[in-house]
Amino acid sequence: MRGKLTAGPEGLPLVRPAVSSLSRARRRIGAAPLRRLFEILAGPVAHLGQAGSFYRGLRTVAVDGTLLHVPDEEVLTWRYPKRVGESVEFGYPLLRLVVLVECGTRAVIAAAFGPESDGELTYAGRLLGAPDHTMLLLADAGFDANTFARDIQATGAQFLVRSSARRIPTPFQHLGDGSYLARIGYGVLPVLLTVRVIEASATTTLADGTVRTEQWRLLTSPLDPAAHPAAGLVDLYHERWQSETTYFSIKATMLDGRVLRSRSLQGLDQEVYALLTTYQALIRAAADTACIQPGLDMDRISFTVLQTTAADTVTTATGVLPPAGPAELVGTIGRAVLDALHPARHRHRVKARTRKNPTSKYGPNTGQHPTTSQNYTIHSTVTFFEHGLSTRPRTKTQRRCACGRRSTPGHHGGG
Repeated sequence: MRGKLTAGPEGLPLVRPAVSSLSRARRRIGAAPLRRLFEILAGPVAHLGQAGSFYRGLRTVAVDGTLLHVPDEEVLTWRYPKRVGESVEFGYPLLRLVVLVECGTRAVIAAAFGPESDGELTYAGRLLGAPDHTMLLLADAGFDANTFARDIQATGAQFLVRSSARRIPTPFQHLGDGSYLARIGYGVLPVLLTVRVIEASATTTLADGTVRTEQWRLLTSPLDPAAHPAAGLVDLYHERWQSETTYFSIKATMLDGRVLRSRSLQGLDQEVYALLTTYQALIRAAADTACIQPGLDMDRISFTVLQTTAADTVTTATGVLPPAGPAELVGTIGRAVLDALHPARHRHRVKARTRKNPTSKYGPNTGQHPTTSQNYTIHSTVTFFEHGLSTRPRTKTQRRCACGRRSTPGHHGGG
């Protein structure tokens, strides 16, 4: 690695320290400087009105979590325990990472991480200092908690969260766009929270003619259907997947599926912050590049090109010395990105998830369709499910609560 870092500079007096010296230096530095560096770089990067980053004046952001594999070392497993089966532990220890991302640029606004034994909501609660009144926060059903919805509203931000199947809202006012108002938090919140509920039927048609229909229920804080029509919010919810793309960039492109390398708790914190810092630096480079081409949607920028070009400039020592003239906003990385933009018209493609990690808690999805990527179209219709959401099928590996009728409000039920 050091050979790559010092391959470019010629004629400079370079000292070659021992590997152990670098390890000791990392221990002396600790995680705090890397954490501070990430905090300096973290934050939204889209300028007001930038394509794909705003919905009716609100900056769209999303929260989601993922898992990273930690080395199987005793010094780590007391904090990052392995999963436990019926009689034995198995797999690698796991670190849970939860981030708040800007949907239009996939910039990381805030991040929290720790052992998998703490749930996503625990870490999401640590990010609530980041949202503000200019934002609309998107989240999946894993974040459908009464207290989380209340805490988001307390920041001044709006939210659009998919409801879990076990929540059974009771309408108290139906609205003209097909949505309705309900109160949540019975038995949980001292003051009930009024939300707008949007129920929709989403029909997906694959290229081979296969048609699937899924029922959705979304909870949102904007209560005015004229200012925020239900159909528009249903379409907007798809932007939540930008957080998944962020994790793919970190786990697949940057880490290439590898286990984290640090074998100490402090080193592990340092490594995660270094990953997030590098990722955010690349996103900021992409944002600078987008500025010189008005109207450029950052979805067209390839993160793979960003990373490989940045790595090449390190190896070749490109731009390590100050330029003789004015500094360029778009340098080697920006030019490479603009030369390899994705097509302007994005094709919607789908493929059944497969379990690549043998320690995953999810089933193998054997026989799921489609097994290869296919183009698809999707059409959503706002409706009202008078008898509640349809019961979802249950499997041996993943039990999901479902309810097919409306009932007396309880913990999730009217809220």
